[in-house]
Amino acid sequence: MKAKDVRLQTADQLDTELANLKKEQFNLRFQRATGQLENTARVRQVRRDIARIKTIAAQKRGADQS
Repeated sequence: MKAKDVRLQTADQLDTELANLKKEQFNLRFQRATGQLENTARVRQVRRDIARIKTIAAQKRGADQS
């Protein structure tokens, strides 16, 4: 997910996407713990997408308050 795409989304869409990524992260952690995880790079990608969404959401909230 690119930052440009994230910036085009509304706050509600960002919250929904964040919740979906958190669920995926949870499932990936279980897969890694049980040895079933095949794509280990996906863990890193999901973690970075979560950080990207949180950062942009905070910037949008800050811009709304100014």
